[in-house]
Amino acid sequence: MRTKSIKKNRINVVTLGCSKNVYDSEVLMGQLKGNNKDVVHEQDGNIVVINTCGFIDNAKEESVNTILEYVGQKQQGEIDKVFVTGCLSERYKPDLQKEIPDVDQYFGTTELPGLLKALEADYKHELLGERLTTTPKNYAYLKIAEGCDRPCSFCAIPLMRGGHKSTPIEDLVTEAKKLAANGVKELILIAQDLTYYGLDLYKKRNLAELLENLVKVDGIEWIRLHYAFPTGFPMDVLDVMKREPKVCNYIDIPLQHINTELLKSMRRGTTSEKTTKLLRDFRKYVPEMAIRTTLIVGYPGETEEQFEEMKAWVEEMRFERLGCFTYSHEENTHAYNLEDNVPQEVKQDRANQIMEIQSQISWELNQEKIGQVFKVVIDRKEGNYFVGRTEFDSPDVDNEVLIDATSIYLKTGEFYEVKVTDAADFDLYAEPIHEAPKPVRKELKVKTM
Repeated sequence: MRTKSIKKNRINVVTLGCSKNVYDSEVLMGQLKGNNKDVVHEQDGNIVVINTCGFIDNAKEESVNTILEYVGQKQQGEIDKVFVTGCLSERYKPDLQKEIPDVDQYFGTTELPGLLKALEADYKHELLGERLTTTPKNYAYLKIAEGCDRPCSFCAIPLMRGGHKSTPIEDLVTEAKKLAANGVKELILIAQDLTYYGLDLYKKRNLAELLENLVKVDGIEWIRLHYAFPTGFPMDVLDVMKREPKVCNYIDIPLQHINTELLKSMRRGTTSEKTTKLLRDFRKYVPEMAIRTTLIVGYPGETEEQFEEMKAWVEEMRFERLGCFTYSHEENTHAYNLEDNVPQEVKQDRANQIMEIQSQISWELNQEKIGQVFKVVIDRKEGNYFVGRTEFDSPDVDNEVLIDATSIYLKTGEFYEVKVTDAADFDLYAEPIHEAPKPVRKELKVKTM
């Protein structure tokens, strides 16, 4: 007997993991809505679909615990059905079916039509670009490709997502127009690898041409680039970034390490010298660019000397944004054949050291912003502050701009010009001047490298 009242036949989609999973959940919800289903995101529903992450140990643990939580609710009669999809289900379906049999059905990352059928819905091809966005109204993720062809030794994503498959430019423009019509002003381009975009469809790296088409979409004011692989990066993208005001002076480019020996073991296809040159080229062609990167500490065989090399490099490069992960020993990856010989406490200590360095760098860079004027978008109101972002900041992972909400009203989703009055490690404090003016088109040409 059900112990609490939950609306019958309401489908609750629960999303775990990265922005690619957020996008997939939104597509699923769009399909369900197109089938006239009652669907919600992380609210009460008697049918639950869990979109899981299987990337590293912590993510896998969170996914398993979430499955167990909803299976427990099913056993208590609080909900009727539990379905599991996403990366964990793709990677470990046989094990999950054996260990948690009370889940009604498991689906992989490419089995959307089957999941819809289990939910008594049809896959509708005509719903291209139709999504129920779960992010704040002013921004949305735009997934431009699925899968990955890179051979990185530590990464299990190709096992879960398959090979690289680009989405055609015309389909992405159609999707962008629909998002803009629904009030989206910022597109965050995501993929396992933006750098590879277009090679399968157009026989060339075609990210620059995609950007040139997306900037023409009325209503879109910012376009942001996430997850670009450093090897083979198409430098003509910098031309578009410099010329088009809609393309944010921002790039997320995971570099993982700087020691050449470890980069070779990681199968990254680059060296310390090439990596540093790429970053200096970025700074040369777009001096105002904010560079976000992620690093891995504790990779098999990482010596204290190699770690010290990375510390010194982080201090030298002065990244605007940086995240650091401890190495996770993932089965069926190339690095799984290596001995995971750096103790967990050493991994965590090294990650802490990197983030302490980055915190100081971020504080110093933020202090330089005091007195400067920036265009910001307001994402939300939180307590006594309106919380916004500059073009140099992506949602959830980067700095935020805090504006006193006790003396002024700002509209969520709107752009304003603000003057920075104070700064902390990862926050700026500011006061509005007036609404940001329409940007003037830039006309500086950068040669393709």
